[in-house]
Amino acid sequence: MSEATTTDLYEVTMAMSYLRERMTGPATFSLFVRNLPPHRGFLVAAGLESSLDFLSGFRVGPEDIDAFAAALQRPRRDLEPLLGLEFTGQVRAVPEGRIVLAGEPLLEVTAPLPQAQLAETYLLNQLSHQTAIASKAARCLLAAAGHPVVDFSLRRTHGPQAGFQAARLSAMVGFAGTSNVAAAAAEGVPAVGTMAHSFIEAFATEEEAFRAFARSHPGPVTLLVDTYDTETGVRIAARVLRDLERGPGSAVRLDSGDLGALAVRARAILDAAGLPDVQVVASGSLDEYAVDELVRSGAPIDIYAVGTRVGVSADAPYLDSAYKMVEYDGRPVMKLSSAKVTAPGPKQVFRRAGYADVIALAGEQPPDDVSRPLLETVMQHGRRTSTRPTLAECRTRFAADLAELPSAARLIRSPVAPRATVSERLSALADRVRRRIEEETQVPVMRS
Repeated sequence: MSEATTTDLYEVTMAMSYLRERMTGPATFSLFVRNLPPHRGFLVAAGLESSLDFLSGFRVGPEDIDAFAAALQRPRRDLEPLLGLEFTGQVRAVPEGRIVLAGEPLLEVTAPLPQAQLAETYLLNQLSHQTAIASKAARCLLAAAGHPVVDFSLRRTHGPQAGFQAARLSAMVGFAGTSNVAAAAAEGVPAVGTMAHSFIEAFATEEEAFRAFARSHPGPVTLLVDTYDTETGVRIAARVLRDLERGPGSAVRLDSGDLGALAVRARAILDAAGLPDVQVVASGSLDEYAVDELVRSGAPIDIYAVGTRVGVSADAPYLDSAYKMVEYDGRPVMKLSSAKVTAPGPKQVFRRAGYADVIALAGEQPPDDVSRPLLETVMQHGRRTSTRPTLAECRTRFAADLAELPSAARLIRSPVAPRATVSERLSALADRVRRRIEEETQVPVMRS
């Protein structure tokens, strides 16, 4: 089976009906986040590249037909109209690394209706998850206030693919390294790591463990000092590092307890031992809130290692994302359900100074000479229109957007997110489509 079966069953049943009814005209679907999660002032667009990989290789093969037939408990011949279906459409999207706001399309697909429908589940999965993780990582970077941050999330992410994505996305927003060897090798990210408590426990004493580790690893080493008594561990580590002349570039890692207070004592012990160049690394259930507290307290921590809470975006593990049809066969459409109204027509987002963004129709001109369009054409006729951007290019894009983000949106606690406005032409189209729906259905539609 191919990735065509990585979909919700109702996408298959709808695509079958469309084909039976010969509804294969071009449909545009818009993928966006309705509202930001609590305590978020912005989102970082991510997941586009894996989505384009999926669409580029999308093809319904014989084994997929077998899987669909089995899932529906129907004869194989009923599903054969789907055989050979490929993605031949266009994609316009916000490039990875750009900062986006609520309501702004991350991606718009225009393709024959069955194709655009079958793409929904996979695209929502990739963009929702990766945007959530990238946004969480970006907040950690802000909280660290210039201190390096590294990714330790792999062991507790929701599967190896999610761990790989977390490592890539954290590097995209500026993390200094990852413990994930596969991601480090594939993405050219520095690999980082120390030792586990089990390594210390395998030896009779901490000092034996530290010396054995140093013998196996020439050059700078990072020693985990809180297996038993943290202050004692720091003193032993200082003695080992001084004896072996491993000061510059080496570190001690604190992984539990009152990290701020322990960092103060560790720094004092290291300085007293003549090791001012040995750094203090902090880890252990850290996220942007904990990092922010430690930085604000003045804790002498040089490097922050974040893991579980960031790799699963623990405080906001999902986004209120949607993939909604906005046009079919040249006819603008919209959803009018209470609290879930959508805007009709293909769109463009224009960014103005101070993130005074305007959501407009795709064919509109910029509202002024300095506004920049966010959505770019990234796929035509089912093929990429340009080469895959490098991680460095995505990182540069993010850094530029972050530098322009209003300070209130950058706050770790109680951020104030900018809100995009809607152009007059888009608003007028929405009113016309609403009136048309009322006339066609003869049912008054509630205004949002």
